[in-house]
Parts: sequence; C-alpha cells; structure tokens
Amino acid sequence: MVILIDPPVWPAHGTTFSHLVSDSALGELHEFAARAGIRDRAFDVDHYDVPAEQYEALVALGAEPVSGSTLVRRLVAGGVRVPARDRPKRARLTLMRRWDELGMGDDQQSATDALRDDLLDAWSSPARHYHDATHLLSVLDAIDTMRLRAAELGASLSERELLTARLAAWFHDAVYEGAAGDDERASAALAVERLGALGLAPGLVGDVERLVLATIDHEVQRGDAAGEVFMDADLAVLARTEDGYARYVALVRRDYAHVTDEQWRVGRASVLRALLGSARLFVSPAAPEDWEPRARRNLERELKGLEASAS
Repeated sequence: MVILIDPPVWPAHGTTFSHLVSDSALGELHEFAARAGIRDRAFDVDHYDVPAEQYEALVALGAEPVSGSTLVRRLVAGGVRVPARDRPKRARLTLMRRWDELGMGDDQQSATDALRDDLLDAWSSPARHYHDATHLLSVLDAIDTMRLRAAELGASLSERELLTARLAAWFHDAVYEGAAGDDERASAALAVERLGALGLAPGLVGDVERLVLATIDHEVQRGDAAGEVFMDADLAVLARTEDGYARYVALVRRDYAHVTDEQWRVGRASVLRALLGSARLFVSPAAPEDWEPRARRNLERELKGLEASAS
C-alpha cells in the first residue's frame, strides 16, 4: 500500500488543493489521514482534499508525490477509483430522474416534489457513508436488473409490484441513525405518513410499510414477488466485484466509526456468519445466477480476514 498525493493545483475556497489517496486500500488511507490530523469531512468518496499548506508536511509524513494523471492511473489500477456514477452528487441528479419515472401523478406535483426533495436530503446527509444516495441508486438499479430478467424468464413483475419495491427502496433507509430496528421502524412510519398524505391507496402504502419493516430481519413470505425483489436488491451489494465489495465494507466501517475495532470484528463477523448460514442469500427467481456464488465468496473472504486479524 502506498499513499499518493498530487500537486496542489485544484482551486477552491481561496486556496488550492491536493488529492491524497491510497493506491490499494481505503482503510490505510483513513489511518494515514488520522495520523496527519486531517478532518473526516475532507474525505470525498475515494480521496481526501487537502489544502496547499499541508502538502509538504504530508510528503514528509510519507505520502509519495505524483502527477495528477499518475494518481488517477494508480487509483484505477488498484481498484480504488470510484466511478463517477457511484459518487453521491452524481447519484442525486440521477435519482431526481428516477423519482419522476415512478409516475406519482401530476395532481399533487408540489407535494410529490417536496417529498422527493426531503428524501434526497435525507439520503444525501454528509454523516452517511454507505447508506447514502449511491446505495439507494444501486438498489433501484438492482430492481431494474431483476425486472428485465423476470421478463426474460416469462414471469414479468406487475406495475404494482414494481412500484411497491421501488417505493420501499426510497424509504427503507430514509431514517438512519445507526440504531438497528429503530431506524427501520421510523422509516416505515415515515412512509405511512408521507405516502398517505399524498392520497396513495392504503393497500399500496401498507405494502411499502411491510417491506421497509422486513429489512429488520430480511425475511418475506415465499412468493411475495415485490418483497423478494426488494430484499435481493438491498443485498445485491454483496455480489459486487472484489474491489467493489471492499469499498462497500470500508464505507460500512465508517458508518460504525463510533465502535472499537474489536467491537467491529465481533459484530461484523456475527453478521457474516448469519448470512453465510442462510440456505440462499437471494430468494427471487429473477436474481441473476452469478449473484449467489459471488456474494458467498466475498463474505467468506471478509470473514477469514476478520478471524485472522482477531488471532
């Protein structure tokens, strides 16, 4: 692992900034930044923005000075570079379009726009790391992936099932304080309040509430097409490439920065063992076939790493 820094040539706030990165692992980057006294809010997805006056001190501390083009090339080669689409600011713009595609109706346009903006503000909170707008967009994308596959299999999802799953995605982490169970219940209550105020059918509102609450234990009744698709979409992150999965774990760790490393190892290992002990991670017939084996490889690899670090 090497910490890299490019020249301070990026203008902002009356000075110029450098980018501080790791060429292979975000964990080591955060440790280096902590030693250097760099504030958490300077971190932006895959790098820290540091002002020009800190450049020499960071080089003296061990950061390797490189050109901007070399820094980007090393980020990409190391699998650490986050694509533009996975960046919260870009995700928010895309999510505004995705909300309009829900077809919530024009009779209460100002109210639906206000709900959209409130939800986007919640998902875009700077205090969030993994559970942010990019996660919401990834869940919606996974729902679309399964929609297309269901059609290929001759088992198309109904418009009502799709709308239920998509609305559940928008609300499922709308409240996120890091309190398991309480967050899901508060998010479900918010869905009932806000969707009910829009005059949506009580049955639809009730189904969205049920699916948001189901994220507490990630269990739905067999044959509940909307529920199965939504549960699988929420877990689709487990089936990312090895590099993508590593970024996901690093962001989740930052969401739990308030716990010690030992507490993290114990708690995270328990979650991983529970997931690996399930008969199937992905329960919808529309889930791509490669999700299951890839997710299990990622989970097993992470668990081995946690067990090795504990010993």
